[in-house]
Amino acid sequence: MTFSIKATIRAFVAPDHRLSMPHAMWRVMLAELRRRGGGKTEAGAFLLGRAEGNRRKATSIIYYDQLDPAAYSSGVCVLHGDAFAKLWAYCRDHELTVVADVHTHRGAAHQSGSDRKNPMVAREGHIAIIVPDFAAEPVEQNALGIFEYRGSHMWFDRTVANAKGYFYYGFWA
Repeated sequence: MTFSIKATIRAFVAPDHRLSMPHAMWRVMLAELRRRGGGKTEAGAFLLGRAEGNRRKATSIIYYDQLDPAAYSSGVCVLHGDAFAKLWAYCRDHELTVVADVHTHRGAAHQSGSDRKNPMVAREGHIAIIVPDFAAEPVEQNALGIFEYRGSHMWFDRTVANAKGYFYYGFWA
């Protein structure tokens, strides 16, 4: 019988999480979002990784401006069609899938009307995370906006208050 001590401990630490990523990766991503947005504009990234049943594990990151150099030029995150062609090609070449997207907002991490109407990946189950205050430190998990796409421009609110343990970033990811 084979088992993983890490998997066993993870079952106690984050038993119901749907999305996970290593803590170091989360910290690096937040620092990059702060740098790329410069405290003045939104910045964003796709979390790439693997889906394992109902769970998704992020293993790498690709930033919006890597796909579209003008992604932040309007002050909000906007990706044009060719950016998605680059994203899908990258995923195909590296055998990854988009497990979530993350972007920053000025102020609180509420989902804007534009966010609701224009999901980055319009596929049921897609996860969108909004980081408040352009990712200024400290970023507390209970301040994140976490939303799961239902289709037809409808979303489940999965913020910590509504879905504790839905998103886990830490050593046991």
